[in-house]
Amino acid sequence: MITRLTVLYDAGCGLCRTARAWLASRAQLVPLEFVAAGSDEARRRYPSLDPAQTLADITVVADDGGVYTGDSAWIICLWALDGYRGLAARLAAPDLRPTARRVVAAAAALRRAGRDGQDQRTGPGLTQGYGSDCGGTCDL
Repeated sequence: MITRLTVLYDAGCGLCRTARAWLASRAQLVPLEFVAAGSDEARRRYPSLDPAQTLADITVVADDGGVYTGDSAWIICLWALDGYRGLAARLAAPDLRPTARRVVAAAAALRRAGRDGQDQRTGPGLTQGYGSDCGGTCDL
């Protein structure tokens, strides 16, 4: 049984930081802890994970030893949130899996738009693509 998830995210990516803030601001059924991917802390905790891979795409480590990357990582993040388990279950269907990261990116961009007045239709992650401001290290 999973009781805690650690999200390794690219702290150098504006959209990753915004997605992290959005996830952290939601009520959580399973606590999410955030650690910068590639950091000394991440390397100490997870020496078997390739830091370059964790910077290329979100990686989530469960306290039961499970490691989730890419679409699976986004889905488990949604699954951890109160009110999002049904959506996570729907997005787990094979044809909808790639949509999970877009849902989080869009929610994060909308939150950012509300905070800084940016037009939500052209906010990061909507027209530019996930992580377009991170120097190309993100995988979408």
